[in-house]
This record gives sequence, C-alpha cells and structure tokens, in this order.
Amino acid sequence: MALDKTFDANSAETRIYEAWEKIGAFRAGANAKDGASTYAIMIPPPNVTGVLHMGHAFNNTLQDILIRWKRMQGYDTLWQPGTDHAGIATQMVVERKLAEEGKPPRRDWDREDFTAEIWKWKKTSGNTIFQQLKRLGASCDWDRAAFTMSGAPNAPAGEEGNFHDAVIKVFIDMYDKGLIYRGKRLVNWDPHFETAISDLEVENIETPGHMWHFKYPLAGGETYEYVEKDEDGNVTLRETRDYISIATTRPETMLGDGAVAVHPSDARYAPIVGKLCEIPVGPKEHRRLIPIITDEYPDPDFGSGAVKITGAHDFNDYQVAKRGGIPMYRLMDTQGRMRDDGDPYEEASEIAIEVATGDRTLSESEADAINLVPDDLRGLDRFEARKRVVQQITEEGLAVMVPAPPNEDGETCFDGGMMPYVENKPIMQPFGDRSKVVIEPMLTDQWFVDTAKIVGPALDAVRDGTVRILPESGEKTYFNWLENIEPWCISRQLWWGHQIPVWHTPGLGDKWRSFCAATEEEALAQMHATFGDDAEFLLVEDEKAAVDLLAETIRTDPDLTGVDQRHRPQAIPVFRDPDVLDTWFSSGLWPIGTLGWPEDTEALRKYFPTSTLITGQDIIFFWVARMMMMQLAVVDEIPFDTVYLHGLVRDAKGKKMSKSTGNVVDPLDIVEEYGADALRFTNAAMASLGGVLKLDMQRIAGYRNFGTKLWNAARFAEMNDATGSDGVVPEASAMVNKWIIGETARVREVVDQALEDFRFNDAAQALYAFVWGKVCDWYVEFSKPLLLDGDDATKAETQKVMGWVIDQCLILLHPIMPFITEELWGTLAERQKMLVHADWPTYGSGLIDPEADREMNWVIEVIETTRSVRAQMHVPAGLHVPMLVTEMDNLARDAWARNDTLIKRLARIDSLSAVEGFPKGCATLPVSGATFGLPLAEIIDVDAEKARLEKTLGKLAKELGGLRGRLNNPKFAQSAPDEVVEETRANLAAREEEEAKLKDALARLSEL
Repeated sequence: MALDKTFDANSAETRIYEAWEKIGAFRAGANAKDGASTYAIMIPPPNVTGVLHMGHAFNNTLQDILIRWKRMQGYDTLWQPGTDHAGIATQMVVERKLAEEGKPPRRDWDREDFTAEIWKWKKTSGNTIFQQLKRLGASCDWDRAAFTMSGAPNAPAGEEGNFHDAVIKVFIDMYDKGLIYRGKRLVNWDPHFETAISDLEVENIETPGHMWHFKYPLAGGETYEYVEKDEDGNVTLRETRDYISIATTRPETMLGDGAVAVHPSDARYAPIVGKLCEIPVGPKEHRRLIPIITDEYPDPDFGSGAVKITGAHDFNDYQVAKRGGIPMYRLMDTQGRMRDDGDPYEEASEIAIEVATGDRTLSESEADAINLVPDDLRGLDRFEARKRVVQQITEEGLAVMVPAPPNEDGETCFDGGMMPYVENKPIMQPFGDRSKVVIEPMLTDQWFVDTAKIVGPALDAVRDGTVRILPESGEKTYFNWLENIEPWCISRQLWWGHQIPVWHTPGLGDKWRSFCAATEEEALAQMHATFGDDAEFLLVEDEKAAVDLLAETIRTDPDLTGVDQRHRPQAIPVFRDPDVLDTWFSSGLWPIGTLGWPEDTEALRKYFPTSTLITGQDIIFFWVARMMMMQLAVVDEIPFDTVYLHGLVRDAKGKKMSKSTGNVVDPLDIVEEYGADALRFTNAAMASLGGVLKLDMQRIAGYRNFGTKLWNAARFAEMNDATGSDGVVPEASAMVNKWIIGETARVREVVDQALEDFRFNDAAQALYAFVWGKVCDWYVEFSKPLLLDGDDATKAETQKVMGWVIDQCLILLHPIMPFITEELWGTLAERQKMLVHADWPTYGSGLIDPEADREMNWVIEVIETTRSVRAQMHVPAGLHVPMLVTEMDNLARDAWARNDTLIKRLARIDSLSAVEGFPKGCATLPVSGATFGLPLAEIIDVDAEKARLEKTLGKLAKELGGLRGRLNNPKFAQSAPDEVVEETRANLAAREEEEAKLKDALARLSEL
C-alpha cells in the first residue's frame, strides 16, 4: 500500500490506537524479553470528575515516552492507570446534578442513597479522562485501571478491586500503633461544603480589604505612659493612655479573643504586660476581659505592635495560644454563621472572665462549648456580623481616630475633624478552590496522622540516595517540609469517601469510647469484650441520636450518671464516626493499593517498588511525601526510586493559564487541529529539568511540519524502493551511506542518555536535528545521485541503507511521536510486529566511520557556509555563481573531488577555480582545510545592500536601546511581573543575535 501525500492524523490516530489495543500492546509485560527487568510507572490518578487539561497532557506524555521506550527495550513494563474518587469534587458534581434535575439537596437524602447516586454517575461519566488520554496516545494497561474506592461496601457490581480493603487495613494498623488519633486542631474549613479541606484546595487570592484600628480599654480604667522613640532613641511621642490599640482585617473574630500579645522587647507596652484589657464589643455590663501577654510572634515595627490572639480562627494565633496556654473560643458554626447554640452570652462571658483572671481553667472541649457571641449577633452571617461589630465599636467611641481630610470647601465631615482609622488595602483572602467561598480557619475535632513518628524513613531514603528527586531543587523543598512536618488532618466531613472505621459508645462522664475495626461485626465483638457478653447495643444514626438515647435513659433512671461495665442502660447506643478519609490518605497508598495489597499478588511481587514517578512539583507535599511515608510505614519499602517534578504548563508568555485570564488551552483542541504527535513533541521539547513550561502554538505548528517533513522523506524512500529493513545494520561502501549510518548511531546514543537522565528536551532536540537536518535535508539530497545515476551495486546499497535509516528514524521517534511513526512503519513494508513492539537498537559509536564522518561533515560545512554568505549578500537564490579557492589541503581536495557534483548543485556553484589571491569584491569563506571566495562585486549592488543593512541596524539600535533601558531600570525589575521581565530579556537576546548577524554581513560587504 502506497503512502498518501499527507498524513491525516484525525482519521489515522483512532484507527492506530484501536489496533494497538486489539493486540494487547499495552498490557503489563507485553514485549518483555525472557528474564527482563521490570519497569513500572504509576499514573498520578486524575480526579474521577476530571477532564484532560494541559497539565495532564504534559505529565502523561513524559510517562508514555518512558514506558514506550522501556517496552521497546524489552523490559517487563507496567503503566498503571486509574482515578481518584476525589471526595469533595465528586460530591459537588453530583449535588449540582441533583439540583439541575430538581431533586432534593444532599441533606434530605439518606447517606447510602446519596452515595448510590454518585456510583451511578461514576458508571456513566467517571472515566471520561481515560478516553481523552487515549486520544493523546497514552499506552496504559487499561485492563488494570484502578479506582481508589474500589471494593467499598456499597460499590455496585462491576467495580472490582480491593483498594478499600487496603485503606481500611492501613487505618486500623496505624490506629492500633498510636499513629492515628482524634483531636481538636485548627483546619481550613469550607463553609459551603461544611468540611475541612487541605491546603492544596485553598486558593489565596488578593482582594480589596480593610484594616480597622480599635482600642482595647485597660480593665478598671488603668492608665500607663505610652512612649515612642526614633532609631536614635529620641522621644517622638509621649502620652497617657488607658487602652492598647490593635489592628484587624476580621473584626468579627474579636469576639473570640483570648489575649492581646506584644513582643517581649517592645518597651512601649512593658508597663501593662500581665494586666487585663476589655474586648470593646458586647454588652458593657458584661464586657469581657483578656490578658496582655508577650510572645515572639508580634512585630514591634508593624502597626501598633500589638496583636489580638484568636486561637480558634487564625493559624498564627493558634500557635501563640498553644504556647501561652490561651483558651480558644470557637465563634462560628459549620456554615460560617455566628454560633447561636449554648448558654446566653451573659453566662458565657462570666466564665471567660474567670478564666482571664485566673480563677478558673477550662479544658479544650469546655472552651469549645462556650459561645461568646453576644446575643444580638448570634445566627448572623460572619460578614454581616463584621459590619455590626465595626458599627458598635465606632459608635461607642472605641475606634482609633485620625484627622479627617477636608472636603472641597475645606470643611471636615466628622465632628472635631477626626475619623475612624481604616486602611483600605489589598489582602490575601483564602477561597475554596471549588466552592469559591472564603475559607474560615476553624477549630474542630478531626482525625490526624502523627506524621512526626513516621517521617524519619522518608527523609533517610532521599538523604542516602535510595530515592532521587529531580530536579535537585525539589529535594530542598522535600526536606524543608518533612523536617518541619505538622500532624496530618485526614478526616473530611463528607459522605463520599472511605468512611472512618471507628464506632463510638458512651463512656464515663462526657467521654466517648472508640472501637476501631474493619466491619461493624468486628467492632461489636470488641464492645462485647469490653462491656460483657450480655451487653446489648443499639446502632443509631449519629452522635446526636446517641446523646438523645442516653439522655432518655438517664431521665428514666435518675441514679444513672455514666456508662461502664458495672452500670449501664439496657441498650448502649452505638454510632459510626461520620467522617470520611481525606483522598490524599487513600491516594497515598496508590503504589501498593493498585497492585492488590494487602493480598500477596503476583503483580505486587513483580512491580513493587515501582520505578519512576512523574508529577507536578505542586503536590510534592500532598502526594509524593505522603506516599513515601505511608509505604515505608506500611510495607517498609520505598514506593519508587526516582521522582521527576515539573512545574505548571503556562502560556507562550509564561503566564499561568486561568479561565479569568482567558488563556486556557484545551489539549484536545490542539490534537484536533495539529494531531497528537505535534502536541507530544512540543511537550517533550519544553521538558527541561526545572525549566518554565511555555506552550507556544507556533511551536506546535512547527512540530506538525516536522512530522510532514518525515512523511515526505518516507515517500521519497518509497518512490525509490528504499523501504523496510531486517533491523541489521547494513554494509556500506559509499561515503554518504557510511556517514548516515554513523550519524544514526550517534543520535541513538544521545537519545538513550538523554532519556536515562530525564532530559526529554535534549532527546527531542537531538531527534529533530537528526531527522530534519541530517536525514531529510542532507541525506535525501546526497542520496539522489546515488539512486538516480549510481551503478547497480551503489543504488542497491543506498536503497538498503535508506530503508534502514528511515526505519531507525521511526523507531527512535516512536516514544515521542507514536502515531505517525506507526503509520509509516506499517505502510512502508511488511512487518513481523507493530512498531510499538519493535526492538530498540543497541548499536553505538562503533558504527561511526571517521573518514566518512570527516568528509561528509566537511561537505556540509562548505555548502552551509556558502548558503549563509549568499543569503547575507542577497544573492538571487537560483543564480549559479563561480567559486574561487586560494588554499586547500589534501583532505579538502579529495573531499571536493569526490563530492564535486553534490557541492555545486546544493550550493549553486557553477565552477571552482584556484587563484593566487582573491580579487577585489570577493567574499571570503574560510572552512576547515580550505579558503574559498565568492566574487560578488558584479553580481550584487554593494552600495544598495550596505545602505539597506545600515538602515536596518539603525532601527534595531533604537529598539535595543529601549529594551536595555527597561532592564537597567530598577523600578522595572522590581514592579514588572516575572514573566514580563523574562520576556524582555529573551527579546533583547534575540535582537542582539540579529544585530550580530547584520554587522557580520555589513563587514563582508565592506570587504567587497
């Protein structure tokens, strides 16, 4: 079957991919040689809700390049695909779907019925990204596709797998070892979804904000002398104050203050450290008191130097409160409204005052139970409460006042010419990446992994080189995070996910007794072992139902004050912990969970530990480090030996892609327009270690043209019966054929070394230069005389060498450009197997013939130098010109003699003449072993060319001056975005290179 004139990617790619799947080309172990080593890659599991974006396309291209390369080398390969159940994202999608269908909201559903709806959605829409990855050419073993919720108790038929068993087993084991515990800590709280979320799910966005300055009056009307001094110790302000001022962007959180902190070195407040001050909001008769303390956290040079400490609603304050034993009072409910539960404010305030004066202490749970929101603010949205608090403080005269600016008539619009001090300033506001609402730091009961106890081996594995992180800068980030690791919050207040395997029963007092087990039956068995075989248990829906049942028991039996083995109600209420596990907990087990652990499977024995992990540098904490910790804690083994980290894919100017900016690129649109191979080659070409990933559409178009160039070379070979080979390196006698065999061997070594070192860009650039430059441009041209005018033996040799060379191009390019290479492979010749399973070559530099290498590269140098001068001098392209030579050594003379016809045809030379010296008006062309000259004085208008170049250089000089001026301006470097500065530098470099070429051309003209 003859090749078409062009490659139709749209029609061919689907057909080719189906052919690969039909023969099972991607199955684990496919094309493996006997006794082969294994090579396994675990795909970073995309969310089951996900669709392909440029980050996926880039990441999976690199993985596919490695897997195809290793598969062709005969390794026993596995590329493990799968998806993450993505708790909050999936629950959001289904809730939105139910709303669109007019069905009740989630809270009106039974938990089991709601999750059944999610499973139904997953069956119809959950694997969309798999089909999209196939469009990209991803050669995963799709038969092994995993899901982080497979094997869950309510999973429908068809959701085979035991990932759930792995997750539950690990939780129980870590719980039993004391590595998992329940505690109250500050977390990111999403008021829309009513759940804790991870840092990765928080977007910090700069938004317009306000900084209010308020007075906290000293208790009992006390005063002190407030003194400010300059750097030289001179007094600049001295006054008597009965307050301490603070600044806040969140006035509503003042209601939960536990203290005001100042720096120990701040002499201004030394007289009042240890004293009490009033929170300036709430009923006057019950105004709450808090102590003034010292801590290293406040910055004496920022604002007033005094900081309010609200431990339950600010991460920095939380640390101060922990250090200072300051009580933490929660102000809001799960929806971000001011609490309206508990006792009246009057009673809560009295308790808090007793705590502040040292007359009372509170446990963590007791402090959390107190509601310090004044009665008139209870139930309000937090932002409405903010307005009320500001209004009340201002009306009471406790806002810090500053001179008011006059109006147009020179009058002030505030009494006394003063106004409240409010700074309008941008603030970094945390938003939920999916809910788009402001995240609230919230003190809640959550489940945690005590990461400090399991972090050691993960640090050691990288320190001792067992695991490599590339680029090396990633190691610094890894160490910095793990060496300062905090407990890991693993619970989420959702319904979709692995429900925490813990059941609770009442204990003594207000405590709950917990039982951790894989099933309800096992938990009940533990309860019987604790309470006795005759104990009766009643499973209830939640904690509230358990409390209500217990209250009813106590009401009917006044003597019952608690539950223990000796004295308990007839039926002990039991409820399962409602929380589910953070998806990072389950995905942290991805390497072993996908291979069948905790079962002792053949796949686990063969492919674990895996080989390479390729992932974004943004999840080095959330996923990479946690996989390291968890695999080492669970199976005492590293999960992979190499981690390749990459950055975000940005647009051509280096800007982050975002919908708001309007620069988001859909990879499927690129595939539709340019073909998957062009996108894949672009991804490989921009994948420099640690480099910025800039996606340029012109570059993609250029690599599509590269595919066309390869296609045309293959058509030329086909038209000359120069196709197909048996894979054996052919014998050659012609210099041209010896040379191209050596060039092929050279590029094979470069590509292998580059891929071994994860320098995908070097591999791509080497192949581009070889295929386009050496094969398509030079070898095709060099071969024409041999194919058209050579004797039978030379022609046959050249046909055989060209067939082999084209095949090697296809093999070496296949990992990066699998579709066009597979199409050419199957069309050019009859093959024993598809290219996807072709043998990767092992030949090397031993195939380089030094004499042929030297001679043909000399010929290329002569032609390229001649072409360059002709282009600089604007010699008409089709004009054949004479060439002169003043000196030529024996090697150069022999090379010219053997390649006279080639040089003259390709350089547009009509004759070569030896002369003693070059006449006036001759352009000099120095090359290795010879000095040539082109007599151009009578061919071109020298003066006109000089005038043209000088005019162009003049314009360029102005442009260069402007670019250098911007870069030398410190204000530009400081204020301009990084991508703008980088773009300006790149522009300057390009213009300087252009200037150098023009000056060189002008110098040549001056010689004429």
